[in-house]
Amino acid sequence: VQLQASGGGLVQPGGSLGLSCTASGRAFTTRAMGWFRQAPGKEREFVAAIRWNGGSTHYADSVKGRFIITRDTPKNTVYLQMNSLKPEDTASYHCAARIDQNSLILSAVRQPSMYNYWGQGTEVTVSS
Repeated sequence: VQLQASGGGLVQPGGSLGLSCTASGRAFTTRAMGWFRQAPGKEREFVAAIRWNGGSTHYADSVKGRFIITRDTPKNTVYLQMNSLKPEDTASYHCAARIDQNSLILSAVRQPSMYNYWGQGTEVTVSS
């Protein structure tokens, strides 16, 4: 299974960007997909996640109300719509998926170790 992310780029503060990530390969069962980000000199942090069954969404406090995560289950694709972007949102964004594992419990959605597949990073730069 591979994860292919796209989107990102340079945007001014207050602008919007969209990211997408598609899982492909052999037959598999997706349990959840999410986004993490890592800024230069900082640790990787959770951004948002969506559980495949039911579609419940979860956000970091820093992006709540500005970012929206959605999924297209037939396409095994997750999207992250980022609005009202701030310079502190600048980072490399990585999609992650929990595939062929037990369902992801709510208390664990923010833990990177719960995701067993990762895509390459896509850069988001928020600057005037």
